[in-house]
Amino acid sequence: MANESENPETYVAAVRLLGGGEFGKVKLLSGFKKGMHSVPDSVNAATEAFLGRLCAEELTDESEEWFQQARSELSYKRKEVTLDVTGSVAVLSAVDFVFEINYRLNNRDPGVYVKSTVLHQLKPERLGDERFETMFAGQFNEIIFDLIKGVSVEAVIDAVEELDGATGLAIEYRSDYARCTLTVKGIEAEVHCDGSSLSMEFPRAGGPSELVEAFAAVRHAFVISKNSVLDGLLG
Repeated sequence: MANESENPETYVAAVRLLGGGEFGKVKLLSGFKKGMHSVPDSVNAATEAFLGRLCAEELTDESEEWFQQARSELSYKRKEVTLDVTGSVAVLSAVDFVFEINYRLNNRDPGVYVKSTVLHQLKPERLGDERFETMFAGQFNEIIFDLIKGVSVEAVIDAVEELDGATGLAIEYRSDYARCTLTVKGIEAEVHCDGSSLSMEFPRAGGPSELVEAFAAVRHAFVISKNSVLDGLLG
């Protein structure tokens, strides 16, 4: 029998799948009026609110497309799916998942916006559903698991180094030990731990099942390490 911590039902609803990171110029948004508006030169509450007004048309149109696709592809009834667009965020809430689209200003260059997506509160039974997988195919390149108890990054480093390469785990870190990066043999993604969350970044975007299966493989590597720190990291 599989270890309970490896059962998707124990963690799928707790993970967030992130996608996007698409960049664009603020002045090219439909709401930007040349001669009337100025490109933001800083990131604060006022400029983020300004961005929400500028991207209103793009965000409304895109989120409505997702709403209609959810209705048609997943056969949702009116009471099973809703769409809320507020400022620069659109939230599509269905009975078995929540999908968000978010526009924000780039901290390094406020004249550029970043559009990202996140899928969360996912019910395990949706994984593998052909219609669901097709709808979200190629959408996500990162999966995040918030650690309920938190963990010492130094303890994670020590645990992996004590394995001395066993189970295919390897680790890299800076001298401040603020975070560490793990790699698991046979898995393309890099695993990052900062003490409060564990994230996996993939070299290419994939669908929900693809990311969750890779995440499960990392959990399995932690379990078979038989190290209490790693075994309990995601338990």
